[in-house]
Amino acid sequence: MEIGTRKLGPGEPVYIVAEIGANHNGKAGLAMKQIDLAKKAGADAVKFQVRTLPDAIPEAQRSIMKDTPWGKMDYVEYRKHLELDKRDYGLLFEYCQSRVGIDCFVSVWDEAAVDFMEQFDPIAYKIGSPCLTDDGLLRRVAATGRPVILSTGGSTQADINTATTILADPLAEDIIVCQCTSSYPCDPSEINLRYLESGFASGYSGHEQGIAISIAAVALGAVYLERHFTNDKTQWGSDQALSLEPAEFAEMVKGVREVEAAMGDGVKAVYPSERQRLDCLFANVAMTLEN
Repeated sequence: MEIGTRKLGPGEPVYIVAEIGANHNGKAGLAMKQIDLAKKAGADAVKFQVRTLPDAIPEAQRSIMKDTPWGKMDYVEYRKHLELDKRDYGLLFEYCQSRVGIDCFVSVWDEAAVDFMEQFDPIAYKIGSPCLTDDGLLRRVAATGRPVILSTGGSTQADINTATTILADPLAEDIIVCQCTSSYPCDPSEINLRYLESGFASGYSGHEQGIAISIAAVALGAVYLERHFTNDKTQWGSDQALSLEPAEFAEMVKGVREVEAAMGDGVKAVYPSERQRLDCLFANVAMTLEN
């Protein structure tokens, strides 16, 4: 499949996404800074989250009170502080495309968010794990005909089969299913990277700490890799602590590219560097025998 100008699949470079999400804390200026840092760290794309409040929040959670940097407030009001202004999305998409040269797309949490984002002609949509069973949202996203990345945290195989059936109706194979565990952060024993060998998943969306597991996901066949990204993980926000800072993200990208180079084609061969060394060894043996 293709996302924007990039092909995704075996033999292609892994598509690496810096999930900024709501780590901008509702500030477009901070979002731009994070975009710049993600580009420098080697990300192929940045991703944000778009939701329509209060529709995107389960009714039971809306009145939960929270202590926040803006005072004590209910969950809906808290989320409003973390959302970008609607006008900011056009600004950020333009900034990514014209100023930075990095792909940009979003996770949509409700149907109204899809309707809003369509004006920006996004290269893809992400369906986050909490939305995998929202059939209405899946149908609305499928109707756009755009490529879809689907995270599968907290889902059964039956849930995944239903979701991909809905999405595949007009989209054929333009779907990346990501192995994902919806714990923040998640324990390595619950990550189950071997699901990437099942034939159902070809991407990985990680919530673990560190970078080793994400690099291992590439070795197991992930063609799409997504990690939360921030400029400073000590900032306020539920995703900050498990996000990668620029230096960590850059180290992960380096590891991924090294693994890609090391995978090879699976055909055993003698490399030129080996041949040169073997020739030297054989020459030394021959000289020893002559003496």
